[in-house]
Amino acid sequence: MEKTVKKTSAKSVKKIEEKPKEKKEHYFEATGGRKTAFARARIYIKKGPILINNKDYKEYFASPMNQRKIFSPAELMSVTDKFSATVMVFGGGINAQSEAVRNALAKALVKFNPDFKKKLRHAGYITRDSRMVERKKYGLKKARKAPQWAKR
Repeated sequence: MEKTVKKTSAKSVKKIEEKPKEKKEHYFEATGGRKTAFARARIYIKKGPILINNKDYKEYFASPMNQRKIFSPAELMSVTDKFSATVMVFGGGINAQSEAVRNALAKALVKFNPDFKKKLRHAGYITRDSRMVERKKYGLKKARKAPQWAKR
């Protein structure tokens, strides 16, 4: 059994042109959820806007309570002016979406700096709230509400 070794000539080897590498922005990504709302957040280490579904966060969350809610992890760690973020969120209602964004941003901050984890967990921002709506049962009006009962 002979092994044939194929020699390549200089003509057959194509020169690979080196292209200048595009500078990619480094980010930290995490997901968060609440009820049926799901958020994917990316934190960039540069000062810039917070975009939620390609809109400014003030435009997307009109309520000041929801605006404070999404910034609470960054305010707790005192990094509000050091990063920008893009968040994609869908499902659920507006309050569940704001809590999903908060959860995702807190997890992304932990990836940015693992020292933040203890403080954010103690505040309750890392843990996903697993409570869901209970399903409606057959014969009942809602999940637990029964029709009015009459003795006669």
